[in-house]
Amino acid sequence: MTSILIVTDAWLPQVNGVVRSLQWTARELEKMGVRVEFLSPQEFVTVPCPTYPDIRLSLTHRRAVQRRMAAYGCEHLHIATEGPLGLLAASAARRTGTPYTTGYHTRFPEYVEARWPLPVSWFYAWFRRFHNFGAGCMVATETLRQDLESRGFRNLKMWSRGVDADLFRPTEASVLPPDLPRPIFINVGRVSVEKNIKAFLDLDLPGSKVVVGDGPQLASLRKEYPEVYFTGAKSGEDLARHFASADAFVFPSLTDTFGLVILEALACGVPVAAYPVMGPRDVIGDSGTGVLSEDLRQAALDALQIPADRCRAWALKYSWASCTQQFLDNAVAAQTSHEAGF
Repeated sequence: MTSILIVTDAWLPQVNGVVRSLQWTARELEKMGVRVEFLSPQEFVTVPCPTYPDIRLSLTHRRAVQRRMAAYGCEHLHIATEGPLGLLAASAARRTGTPYTTGYHTRFPEYVEARWPLPVSWFYAWFRRFHNFGAGCMVATETLRQDLESRGFRNLKMWSRGVDADLFRPTEASVLPPDLPRPIFINVGRVSVEKNIKAFLDLDLPGSKVVVGDGPQLASLRKEYPEVYFTGAKSGEDLARHFASADAFVFPSLTDTFGLVILEALACGVPVAAYPVMGPRDVIGDSGTGVLSEDLRQAALDALQIPADRCRAWALKYSWASCTQQFLDNAVAAQTSHEAGF
């Protein structure tokens, strides 16, 4: 396979796990000699998503998307999101008989439930129909695969995630204010309701709490928790050094399908405290690099005893090259099955 078109509603300037996963996958595919093109909201007029203005929703129609798909002339189509572009691309692909794979990145039904009292079963029924029409749905963890399979999703394929271990690495020089009392407990990611950050901020912990990231909850949480050090969004080397400046990483999310930030913390030698749920359970497992418990406070305290070198060694098992090979194998298999008439 020499070319792949990825359709995604989540794209720059958004900073989230979906965008970063797609960026890294594209880089690795290009190293393998595969041309990668993106069809994203940058090509269309957009409007802000309700309650999430940083997410832009494309205003377009099927024929416009279909024309762009044809213009790229790629061998394989991968639809990364279930937003307007993903829906239109899937519709166009079905009309033209083009095989495509999809990705299940976000537990959107649970995200909606965190904002509005709507049954998750409604959304899962719709999501199941969308993904089952494709030639394979890629998922990041075994726990997610089992969960979706129990809900009637078919043809689920593994596509794990990796970490840039050259960027995310231990360092002795802290970038945090020197007067912050130790130990330092850090959280990194989108500052939004579905990330359950308040569960971390409400913990009675010694030392200091640090939150790195931007999002719709940032302003309100800054007012509610003046004792917490909020840094705003960070990227690149600056982000990596913030990770490495902490003593423990606290991940309170109950809805993430993987949690790239978990791997990034571990690569920096920082142990993890989290709930025993999808994502942390798959990444941490029984590696001894984190503590998973319903008692998040005790998990955070216990994580302080975990050696940094153990965390780093575990993170090194996750490479973008190996998980990109999984992605490519899934795409090739879908294409081969289509050509064989299955």
